[in-house]
Amino acid sequence: MTLTKLEREVITDSMLKIESIQASLDQIDEAKIVGLDEIHSCLKSADKSFRIALRGSSPEKSSKRSDRT
Repeated sequence: MTLTKLEREVITDSMLKIESIQASLDQIDEAKIVGLDEIHSCLKSADKSFRIALRGSSPEKSSKRSDRT
């Protein structure tokens, strides 16, 4: 299924937010947040799912060269 340009932008924005959250959490003492490992795992899983969605929905490029004979 092909994503629209807006959907791709929303997913990309979400991925950047996940990266920011991960970087922020790295600055906090792990002992102060219960379940931090699970949070990191969840963020990693979400990031992976978004990347798969973007790869599977690459915009089709029209190639005029293939139309030439």
